[in-house]
Amino acid sequence: MIVTIDGPAGAGKSSAARELARRLDFQFLDTGAMYRAVTLAAQREGIDLADADALLRVAKGCEITATGDQVTLNGQDVTREIRASSVTAATHHAADHQGVRAHLTELQRHAGRHRDIVTEGRDQATVVFRDAECKIYLTASEEVRAERRYIDLVNRGERVSLQDVLDQQRDRDGRDKARPQGGLAKADGAIRVSTDGMSHDEVVAKLMDIVQQCKPTGC
Repeated sequence: MIVTIDGPAGAGKSSAARELARRLDFQFLDTGAMYRAVTLAAQREGIDLADADALLRVAKGCEITATGDQVTLNGQDVTREIRASSVTAATHHAADHQGVRAHLTELQRHAGRHRDIVTEGRDQATVVFRDAECKIYLTASEEVRAERRYIDLVNRGERVSLQDVLDQQRDRDGRDKARPQGGLAKADGAIRVSTDGMSHDEVVAKLMDIVQQCKPTGC
């Protein structure tokens, strides 16, 4: 069974999807981390991220795992490093690159083949797994999402302002929605869940109820 969780940045997708997968005993696939890992690899090589050919070369040369609680890039744990503001601000280069998207889409489909998975991102229900048995669109208000991101960054030791985080989020939302391939959108049949005012446990409990309703008869 495939459970897709799409939605904007800061809606709580990663933490909720990871815990949902744990409770279901499913594999967790963090697709956003894959784009971040490509971006980090390109930054490490010092390439111009606007150089489409160079960026695709880097992407195809990366060995990325983004399942479970750890993200690795060419065998190195980069789980924390890919969440830095410098990576977040530049990830759109990889996300907007059609060749990179096509490459990572195939990797994601391979990861989900013949497995029970919970996968989260922007285009999991609309592009990658259109036939998923359970599609969820997780969202929250702009202010709530920005505050969550701000707290996360501060806890990681970064010096940022809430306004800076909000401005960056608005730019990212605009790019995500305008992207011609894999743009952020609620898939037909996806169940919308707003996490405003909900605790982490309440969100996961809600998602568990939805998955149980979506499970094929006999599962």
